[in-house]
Amino acid sequence: MQEWLESGLLIAVAVLAAILQFIGARPAAGMTRKQKVMLWRIFAAAVLLLTLQMIGTAAFDRLGSAGRWARLAAFLVDYLVIGYDILRKAFKGIRNGQVFDENFLMAVATLGALALAVYENGDYLEAIAVMLFYQVGEWFQSYAVGKSRRNISDLMDIRPDYANVERGGVLEQVDPDEVEVGTVIVVQPGEKVPIDGTVVEGTSTLNTAALTGESLPREVQTGDEIISGCINMTGVLHIRTTREFGESTVSKILDLVENASSRKSRSEDFISRFAKIYTPAVCCAALALAVLPPLVRVFGLGLDAGWETWIYRALTFLVASCPCALVISIPLSFFAGIGGASKAGILVKGSNYLETLSQTRIVVFDKTGTLTQGVFEVNGIHHSRMENEKLVEYAALAESASSHPISKSLQRAYGKEIDRSRVSEIREISGNGVTAVVDGRAVAAGNDKLMDHLGIPYISCHSVGTIIHMAIDGEYAGHIVISDVVKPCAKEAVQALKAAGVHKTVMLTGDSGKVADQVASALGIDQVYSQLLPAGKVEKVEELIRQKPEKARLAFVGDGINDAPVLRRADIGIAMGAMGSDAAIEAADVVLMDDDPMKISKAIKISRKCLRIVYQNIVVAIGVKLICLALVALGFANMWLAVFADVGVMILAVLNAIRALFVQKL
Repeated sequence: MQEWLESGLLIAVAVLAAILQFIGARPAAGMTRKQKVMLWRIFAAAVLLLTLQMIGTAAFDRLGSAGRWARLAAFLVDYLVIGYDILRKAFKGIRNGQVFDENFLMAVATLGALALAVYENGDYLEAIAVMLFYQVGEWFQSYAVGKSRRNISDLMDIRPDYANVERGGVLEQVDPDEVEVGTVIVVQPGEKVPIDGTVVEGTSTLNTAALTGESLPREVQTGDEIISGCINMTGVLHIRTTREFGESTVSKILDLVENASSRKSRSEDFISRFAKIYTPAVCCAALALAVLPPLVRVFGLGLDAGWETWIYRALTFLVASCPCALVISIPLSFFAGIGGASKAGILVKGSNYLETLSQTRIVVFDKTGTLTQGVFEVNGIHHSRMENEKLVEYAALAESASSHPISKSLQRAYGKEIDRSRVSEIREISGNGVTAVVDGRAVAAGNDKLMDHLGIPYISCHSVGTIIHMAIDGEYAGHIVISDVVKPCAKEAVQALKAAGVHKTVMLTGDSGKVADQVASALGIDQVYSQLLPAGKVEKVEELIRQKPEKARLAFVGDGINDAPVLRRADIGIAMGAMGSDAAIEAADVVLMDDDPMKISKAIKISRKCLRIVYQNIVVAIGVKLICLALVALGFANMWLAVFADVGVMILAVLNAIRALFVQKL
């Protein structure tokens, strides 16, 4: 029965090796040269082992005493074909003082099994088949890891190969690193935008899926800012670069993704510490299993098994103890989680931040640019003594020399080219507003303090927003209400966070209390603090951190330069990547590429899915390993079962880890 079982297993390995070899021969297999060489070795070793088993021991016995050594030599050749790299790695580990790893365990176990077979003139099949199965498992692991890396590379395949620069009426392809700021580059349909800039000519639609995870095209035209990494879909665009390639969005994204794996999580550190203790411990346990029971038998305490039996069990114990599933699957789970988040337009700078994100229970928001669009608009004109359009025209012309967002909003509402020749004697009164002469008429535009300063009676406004009081020739002419616009999905984002298990939402802003309270009430924010300077925001976050439960984590979401200190102080900092400042993106641990607050809850769900997969792999790998070690020590499992348990758990753990890549439905 044992012979039939062993023959069946060998045939199965040979068939599997043939299938793998067929897969590796396909052009679309996407394997590395090393993986293809490994397939050839598995296939050759399986066929040679099956051939030697079919020849049988009797054929070698006919050669007399030389037949025994010829048979050993033939099996040793097969062993070296499939296992020479394991022996080499084990030797290097011993030479470098890093003895206890899976290569050492496998080398000692299989060489020991071969030595026992030579001593007993027994069968070499088990030792070689164990190495063969182990290498099949290693190949599956290598292929799975490589596939996940290729998936992430494909998702983040936004690095441009060239930039088109027009010289003498001819387009030349140059290295993006060589393009200076202010150069006009040409992006044709189907090409990637290589460098951040402003469109100076042309209209088109952009595919931003690689950056934001969203498939909806974005329309651009002359004057629009454009970031690198997008794919131009329709028209030809002429873009004046505003950054060097090394400082552009695409370079920063790639740098974040490439460096993410260098920041290890506590789970990964645990596995590293566990492996350093676990491997020497199981080696000592195997040595004790080989030596102590036979010594007990010598003293006549009733154990019948001899030295050979206990040494075999010890070798099997070493095979079963390999911690491959843990060592490989945990980092792979985090790597896949970071890749899946990147696919959704969420850049996580390291697996330690992914782990912290999963424990987030308090989310603190900046207001402007985070929950609101950061674009001020004219939302009302009250008590005007002239046509509304005329009042806005006077205000826009009076504010034409200012770069303040309020001035920009007035100019947008005016909607025409500003004729500066109509304006003179512009005088800005800090913190109050401006006065100017427009078309020969004295115009004052500002807050209530300006009206008090000029001694002009005004009508208070009860609307929420920035109020621009207007006076023409010393008489009150009405007021204009300007307010920021709440992002369409902001309320839904707050609700999604609470559904994801966030216990408390807080908003910090430098805006007035009236504006802050209205926004917080409209969005369902639990707590709001207004009229805060940057230092005040840091103090509030520190206060919230002191008050929170011990295991809860606090996340801060912001986009401005003034948010950078708070982003660093929070347990986890989340920055808006599209419109956010460089300082905020640099200080943050997580970057949302499309400024969508809905992505915050998605990031938390991705992190929790990743951590669930990590814990599943830890529990299954350690649980199965301990059961298998106990069965081996008690004599209920042989080396076949040990290697199947080790390789099988490793493959299952790797496949489970790859699930972290798929996050679209979260």
